[in-house]
Amino acid sequence: MEIRTVALIGAGAIGGYFIWGLAGALGDDFCVVADGARKERLTRDGLVINGEKAVFPVKTPEEARGADLVLVATKYAGLPSACGEVQKILTDQTIVMSLLNGVDSEEILGDAIGKEHVVNAYMIISSEHRGNEVTFNPAVTTGLFFGERDTKEKTKRCQALEDLFARGQCRAQFVPDILSGQWQKFCRNICYNLPQAILSVGIGAYEDSAHVMAISEDLEKEVRTVAKACGCPIPPVRRSNMGYRKNARYSTLQDLDAKRPTEVDMFCGVLMKKAEEHGIEVPVTRTVYHLIKALEEKNEGKFEYTD
Repeated sequence: MEIRTVALIGAGAIGGYFIWGLAGALGDDFCVVADGARKERLTRDGLVINGEKAVFPVKTPEEARGADLVLVATKYAGLPSACGEVQKILTDQTIVMSLLNGVDSEEILGDAIGKEHVVNAYMIISSEHRGNEVTFNPAVTTGLFFGERDTKEKTKRCQALEDLFARGQCRAQFVPDILSGQWQKFCRNICYNLPQAILSVGIGAYEDSAHVMAISEDLEKEVRTVAKACGCPIPPVRRSNMGYRKNARYSTLQDLDAKRPTEVDMFCGVLMKKAEEHGIEVPVTRTVYHLIKALEEKNEGKFEYTD
């Protein structure tokens, strides 16, 4: 089995990493999927990645039909629309991989296109997307982890994925227990992403403030309790220095800075739903959820009162 053609849906903070890592190696066998005004803009302007302009083929979903691999790197709110685009690209042999944070995007994709097409995955990267620019540090980017939901064996398609990524610059590796890895990443996202977003501070705050760390640790306890109830117990989060810049701002804070809707529903919303299914209380998660929703309302001008 060989993967020759790759279609990427979403050219933001995560998508930019795969443009950087695959576009040069694959040439015309790689494309970003877009249509309408967005296609025109990406074709005209490309994307500036780590200070260098990247130019790449841009195709409509119909033009990308039959791609061997579809990478979905949209925001959570854009996933339903991405499912429709994947359906237009999909053929019997197509592999689909979600690069979204969280623990339910594969379920959503699988319901839309068939679970047999989906390979589970998660990313570890600190990447910022501002306007037409994406910035990350390749030297400290851990990259992509992938595996099969229903078996710990390296299947033929996982070997093909490994071979594909070896051709480019993206760091990628197969992991036998992908569900555990996804829950661990989900836990890190919630306990590192959200407190800094509320406070609007860099990630150095977790090292420099016992109070910020306390919020993070309380969130971690709730995620680990729910993960265990879901049949996927996970170890404590490693609280070592992550090697990123102290002023780094993760995706939720980037969204708030840009006055965009956040993905708090994917983080806290999904956790609260799964907690409720198992009769578990998650009061810290619920409070954080409402705080970030209130910050979204603030960005929308809801609290701009006049005398």
